[in-house]
Amino acid sequence: MAKILGKDNFNDTIANGVTLVDFWAEWCGPCRMQLPILEEVSEEIGEKATVGKINVDHELELAQRFGVQSIPTLILFKDGEIVDKMVGVQAKETLVDKINNAL
Repeated sequence: MAKILGKDNFNDTIANGVTLVDFWAEWCGPCRMQLPILEEVSEEIGEKATVGKINVDHELELAQRFGVQSIPTLILFKDGEIVDKMVGVQAKETLVDKINNAL
């Protein structure tokens, strides 16, 4: 299950290991298409990495910090550093491959 992230837990969550973060909003159609894919990715990778999501309407500061201009934007972090940034709906296989390559 994707972890809900916000300013209170974001830095701690991405600090260690691999974390895939989805920047999304409820009103965004493509974001709603991405969410079930994220859940599948989360199930497949299990404990190897963290999958999180940030609602840009509630966490505008975080979205601005990472230059999110269109959603969904998915950012892959390793030990707090950006490894990859993807804009638009991503396939499960693409996300799983990118996570495995970052491990």
